[in-house]
Amino acid sequence: MEAVTQEELITIEEVMKILKIGKNTAYQLLEDKEIEAFRIGNKWKIPRSSVYKYIQAQTHNVK
Repeated sequence: MEAVTQEELITIEEVMKILKIGKNTAYQLLEDKEIEAFRIGNKWKIPRSSVYKYIQAQTHNVK
């Protein structure tokens, strides 16, 4: 993974808002490594770009 600045990291709540999904679904995507993320303590940190990569991958799978 390339270097990420603090501004590019988002929270689980922001992932939920972007994808319009619930908390359980969002955590499952992170646990299943569908979306790249990492933990600092008990908090998930998600690069914004990884959410958009997930969206692109899902869009390509719909064809």
